[in-house]
Amino acid sequence: MRILVTGGAGFIGSHVVEAAVARGWEVRILDSLDPAVHPVRPPGLPGVPLFVGDVGDPASVAEALAGVDVVVHQGAKVGLGVDFFDAPDYVRNNDLATAVLLAGMAASGIDKLVLASSMVVYGEGAYTDSAGGPVRPGPRLVEDLEHGIFDPRNPATGELLLPALVSEDAAMDPRNVYAASKLAQENLASAWARSTGGTAVALRYHNVYGPRMPKNTPYAGVASLFRSALARGEAARVFEDGGQRRSFVHVGDVAEANLLSIDALAGGRISSGSLRAYNIGASEVHTVGQVATILSSFAEGPEPVVTGEFRLGDVRHITASSARARAELGWIPRHGFDDGMREFATAPLRGDQS
Repeated sequence: MRILVTGGAGFIGSHVVEAAVARGWEVRILDSLDPAVHPVRPPGLPGVPLFVGDVGDPASVAEALAGVDVVVHQGAKVGLGVDFFDAPDYVRNNDLATAVLLAGMAASGIDKLVLASSMVVYGEGAYTDSAGGPVRPGPRLVEDLEHGIFDPRNPATGELLLPALVSEDAAMDPRNVYAASKLAQENLASAWARSTGGTAVALRYHNVYGPRMPKNTPYAGVASLFRSALARGEAARVFEDGGQRRSFVHVGDVAEANLLSIDALAGGRISSGSLRAYNIGASEVHTVGQVATILSSFAEGPEPVVTGEFRLGDVRHITASSARARAELGWIPRHGFDDGMREFATAPLRGDQS
């Protein structure tokens, strides 16, 4: 099996590369090594060629694709961003680059793709009313947020809603630029599959954490922000009331989901001409406040500060039903929350990007 991992020098990508090499597969990496992401050049792996180039550059893509069987597309600009001025960067790095990659795959006759997608395509997660009926919430009201009411309301009745697990069949509702770019990636991959007869898997990552997360960057996930603060000797700052529910999943389990997706593609278990999406999130549900508290405890750092601050682009609750991944890919998270967070509390982060 010959695999190209775009973004293979990054956080999740590097774990995918290591896991694939451990399987005995032939792996190569295409990564721009953007100094904003890699202030220090990451160490390579013996026998893993690194093509330094932009996924948005057709020549770099064509060179990296030569002789490849499967593409694992991890390269992307991630996170909520700083403000809307980030929008062109998200569209270029995520959507234009994906289009260039897919065009290169079509030209090379490569028909198997694993795409790193995200839970953000859903917007808010799944909710029910007090009677247990499913309800799709509208955007949270600024007036509610300013008064410390953080849970979304039933648009029809005004009743506060209760969180539930979101499945892959939920409506897409991207609510920030990053989310819109990730949904566009899925749509591009689906169009490529229909046009070429290729097969694609979109892995909708939930909150991924673990060793080699980026340090001190506003584009990182919440676990990395907490861990970076503790590394500086500062308290983790928790937005809202800390009650935001998430599915925190260890990067080792995410890497395994990628390998199992490759198995499914190679084994013909994904229909030709289609894209199949899977939630990749831990079976346990935890709050953002719980993560801040357990990391502070394991790192022997200051207790977290709950600020009450909010960002309009954030969602309140989104937790994964990964039943489809379990049934169709055989994916079962192996890292428990306590053990994973204990490791993460002292694990090295990648670079100082302040």
